[in-house]
Amino acid sequence: MANRALLICFMAVAASVAWVPPALTEKPGRGLPSTGYDQWSAYGGGNRQIRYSRLGQINRDNLHRLRVAWTYDTGDAFPGSEMQCNPLVVGDRLYATSPRGRVFALQAATGREIWSFRPSIPGGTPRDRVRIRGLMYWSRDGQARIYFSYWHRFYALDAATGRLCLDFGNRGAIDLRSHLGRPPDSVTASLTTPGVVYRDLLILGSTVGESLPSAPGDIRAYDARSGKLRWRFRTIPRPGEPGHRTWPGQAWKTAGGANSWAGMSLDEQRGLVYVPTGSAAFDFFGGNRPGHNLFANSLLCLKAETGERVWHFQVVRHDVWDRDLPAPPNLVTVSREGRLVDAVAQITKSGHVFTFDRETGRPLFPLREVKVPVAGVPGERLAATQVLPEKPPPFARQRLTENLLTDRTAEARREVLKRFRKLRNGPQFTPPSLEGTVLFPGFDGGGQWGGAAFDPESGWLYVNSSEMAWILRLVEREAADGPVTARQLYGWNCSGCHRQDRTGAPPEFPSLVDLGQRRSREMVQRTLRRGGGRMPGFAHLGEEALEAILGFVLYGKDASVSAAQAGRPLYHLPYGHAGYNRFLDPEGYPAVKPPWGTLNAIDLDKGEIVWRVPLGEIPELAAKGMVGTGSENYGGPIVTAGGLVFIGASNFDRKFRAFDKSDGRLLWETLLPASGNATPATYEVAGRQFVVIAAGGGKSGAPSGGSYVAFALPEI
Repeated sequence: MANRALLICFMAVAASVAWVPPALTEKPGRGLPSTGYDQWSAYGGGNRQIRYSRLGQINRDNLHRLRVAWTYDTGDAFPGSEMQCNPLVVGDRLYATSPRGRVFALQAATGREIWSFRPSIPGGTPRDRVRIRGLMYWSRDGQARIYFSYWHRFYALDAATGRLCLDFGNRGAIDLRSHLGRPPDSVTASLTTPGVVYRDLLILGSTVGESLPSAPGDIRAYDARSGKLRWRFRTIPRPGEPGHRTWPGQAWKTAGGANSWAGMSLDEQRGLVYVPTGSAAFDFFGGNRPGHNLFANSLLCLKAETGERVWHFQVVRHDVWDRDLPAPPNLVTVSREGRLVDAVAQITKSGHVFTFDRETGRPLFPLREVKVPVAGVPGERLAATQVLPEKPPPFARQRLTENLLTDRTAEARREVLKRFRKLRNGPQFTPPSLEGTVLFPGFDGGGQWGGAAFDPESGWLYVNSSEMAWILRLVEREAADGPVTARQLYGWNCSGCHRQDRTGAPPEFPSLVDLGQRRSREMVQRTLRRGGGRMPGFAHLGEEALEAILGFVLYGKDASVSAAQAGRPLYHLPYGHAGYNRFLDPEGYPAVKPPWGTLNAIDLDKGEIVWRVPLGEIPELAAKGMVGTGSENYGGPIVTAGGLVFIGASNFDRKFRAFDKSDGRLLWETLLPASGNATPATYEVAGRQFVVIAAGGGKSGAPSGGSYVAFALPEI
């Protein structure tokens, strides 16, 4: 019966992945890797993205002696800034970035600065918020380079000196808006999370706008020396390409998104790169893009040399919930029937882990086809079924019920219950609505960009989870057959992030109230044209429409423009959304019962959660005796052969912690200058092990910082 059920499951998901019988080969028993994993030479510690170190000098027995070895203050923090960089360590040098995008090299043993490079973009300012989660390192024939993205420019620096490599691209940089099949000045594209280096290829994803117009999220490979494009995989297929029929016929001309912003992993021996993708734009309404929308929300396996697709699996069909795949997949080895199988494990925002055979895409645990609600807003055409893994169980709660609502105080519960009963609520994939739909876990997970860590000795995966409910509410956009007002233009193009009253949701989406007192007219005008980060540029609008939005944002003027100037025929949708809104009680605390954040250990051999502990606290509640609540968390864990899981991530308490990897006991914690919303790194220099983390803060209104703090055992 079990085999028959598995066969039925395979047939049900045939549209999502092509099956090939796996090749299970005999391999030796588990054990610590004998080589490698002792430095941090790539984002996540290595191309396999397992965030593991075989260093054990710092261990359970001596952890209590851990001390600050050095601190490096970038001097670049400002209110609302963040610093999410996972540093690189190659030899005795550490490479990292500042809140303002400055790249620098330090002596890894002392934190002494060796060189520094500050990029610039015409019209940019020192207070522009940038997110650079990591760097790329390449070396060949005596050359060594550091690569990174700042806005739409992707730079190559000499690793020894920090100087631009002028033979790369256009005098040291390439424009990430190029090679996307659209005029570069009409789209926004950057790179938040680094790609991977395969031989002499730099394989990159992108960050693009999440509303229309948006660039397509093509995966691209560039020559590491010259910066020339070597191959491109289109995630929004054109006619004749696989997946094209899952979109409207002409969608490839105007659709955007389906991009890989979260990073990727690489199996160098097999020459395979594993690429997770996000949703299609616009995130929350897909009436203009009926179909499953391949290759959005998919795990892609591509040949690293050519970009040819080997297999894929679509995790969410026709996404209207912003369920991007949020982190690079982990290339793991799991035990099946006494044999070790090379696999790929992908975490999701919904709190699931999908595991596949690395070569074939065959799922290693059964998948089930789930019927989901399809009653969306008028004009929406949702997928009737979605696919979820039967194992492991979710590492985040899946449905918000009245029993899970806060009981922190009687008044808080009463007010939250009143609001909850007015919202649409249901299982995963309950459609967005005009009254507001509960999304639990929320837009930020479940799992998020910090990713998971894998211990090759035990076969356990360690992943942190946020347990916050959010409210997804659609708003109808006014139809206009004649002239369009500036207020309408703002509502169609800007209010989804900055809200109709222009108050935004700082620091993620800054307030535009009194913007004219903080930014010059020329600066705001440039930003409207070019976009930046998650904000698309609006070059598709006519000059008259751009001027109208500018006047409304800066001065509250409500001028009118012609419909032709408004750009509506291609990009206007009948719905926008009411912004990114957490479900909070009247005092601003989560509307759900704790835990609000957890750290989880998952046995990937058995598909079982081994332990789960709260991660983080809210200091003012802890002072009143409400401890062990967990908190929202951003950044991920690392795991070491010393028996430890190191993680910062907790959003409000500024603590850096170490847990026993076998049972989740908290063994050590210390205060950082600001929250460690980044993934740490560990490395060895001159026989001494260090653990370093970026203390950048700045999330959800928390204080910002700009320091890297490294820890080590006292020198003898």
